[in-house]
Amino acid sequence: MTALIDADQHLFEARELWAQYAPSADRDVCVRIVDDDQGFGWVTWKGERIYPAEVFQPGDVDGTGHGRQRNRDGARADVNYDDAPRHYSDPAARLAHLDLLGVDEAVLFPNAGLVWERVVGRDLHALEVNMAAYNRWAVDVADQGGGRLHPVGHVTLRNLAWLERELAALSRGGVRLAMMAPAPVDGKALHDPGLDRAWSLFVDYGVTPVFHVSNFERPFADEWYSGDFDTVDPVLQTSFIWIAPALALSDLAIHGVFARHPALRIGVMELSAAWTAHFLPSLDGSFDFHRRQNGRALTDLPERPSDYIRRQVRVAAFAYERPDLLRERAGDLFMMCSDYPHGEGTATPVDDYRNQCTGGGVPEQAPELFNHNIAWLLRRDQ
Repeated sequence: MTALIDADQHLFEARELWAQYAPSADRDVCVRIVDDDQGFGWVTWKGERIYPAEVFQPGDVDGTGHGRQRNRDGARADVNYDDAPRHYSDPAARLAHLDLLGVDEAVLFPNAGLVWERVVGRDLHALEVNMAAYNRWAVDVADQGGGRLHPVGHVTLRNLAWLERELAALSRGGVRLAMMAPAPVDGKALHDPGLDRAWSLFVDYGVTPVFHVSNFERPFADEWYSGDFDTVDPVLQTSFIWIAPALALSDLAIHGVFARHPALRIGVMELSAAWTAHFLPSLDGSFDFHRRQNGRALTDLPERPSDYIRRQVRVAAFAYERPDLLRERAGDLFMMCSDYPHGEGTATPVDDYRNQCTGGGVPEQAPELFNHNIAWLLRRDQ
């Protein structure tokens, strides 16, 4: 039977993980998880509180809100960060817990690591120190995972020499995925010729870049997000969650990056999937209209922009997004995901797909959804 691979779970970081895995001389610039006077945990950097460090219950978003309101009210925390179940953070315990979730293998993204990139990025050295520290831990997790846990590294394209060192270390350690921001790099679009070497490095080292929800540079001007008390995940960020990956992938397609790097593969996780059905045809139409209106194409592409995305990109789709229907319009490029153990996630992923999808809600009917597509990003065909 084909192994079920969950394309999006999260593993909690220890409070001092970044300092533990960083050189001693750099520990003063490390991210830390620190409690406030009420017992609520916070992801911090140089004493600055970035975002709450919470203990989620899968499927209980209201519970997260309850805790945050208690914090604002000055009440004591119901649950401390250290009270999280062991399998939230311990690789060996997560391995054992996979059976209860009904999956055989899991891709593991950061937890606290999702919230600090834009803040710490004010200092490139500190950004590199914290990402590299996390990557060392990811290698340890991969070693403990026995081929069933697939931790995701964390990288930036701001320093290509640093990127090559990190990709080499991740590759040696058996880490096949690395999270990066679907955003400009120091004012350069992802198709910029100065970044072309980065895409070659991902291919050469056999590490797949992955876009995931995180605190990266936003696609709209900061003024649009003003007035929202949630500075990391404002309403308009969530409302247009798909814009960043759609924009990044379109940029790579229409400017020929995918065409120049046919072995490049990219994953999109927790940034929604429903947009693919309407956006991919629209991208082709816009590209063709631009050619007709200007008398020549922006880029001499042998194929349509959407063809490159369909061939070289895979997208995680929650059960409620109906990947069984999406694939009829966008192609068979979707992956099962649970977002476990986040509040917006689920502890019953297989049942969710079985109950909400028809003609493709069980592994035997949809091997691409439950295995093949994420296995392809993990480069198991090589």
